[in-house]
Amino acid sequence: MEITKQEIILKIHLAISVLVVVPAAIIYGFNSSSAFDISLNSVDEHNQFKAIMGLYLGFSILWILGIFKVKFLKAALLSNCVFMFGLGFGRVLSWLMDGTPTLVYQLGVFAELLLGFYGLWVLKNQNILKKRSFA
Repeated sequence: MEITKQEIILKIHLAISVLVVVPAAIIYGFNSSSAFDISLNSVDEHNQFKAIMGLYLGFSILWILGIFKVKFLKAALLSNCVFMFGLGFGRVLSWLMDGTPTLVYQLGVFAELLLGFYGLWVLKNQNILKKRSFA
């Protein structure tokens, strides 16, 4: 099965998002202190990070469905924009209010906003919001 240029344009940011978000989810859920300056000290804190892991994995499943199933593409694109802008703008707010984060989080802000804006570009310029099918 050959992948077309159009499919790459529509879906590349979904694939990139999955490749980044799934490992981040696993790290948040099972070993957050290994990659981040985070110390979880209570069951509630561990529970919160496992919930974040679940959200990340749930969105990733929707993005994977959007990559492989046309009927999920619009939902995958929209949810990816909301997810990336939510993270990106939350990190910008933290940067302004709390101070400069580590380099990993600084790069995260750039990447999340880039993916969010790319998703908006895809939705606008590929007429995804107006089309009912993509075949």
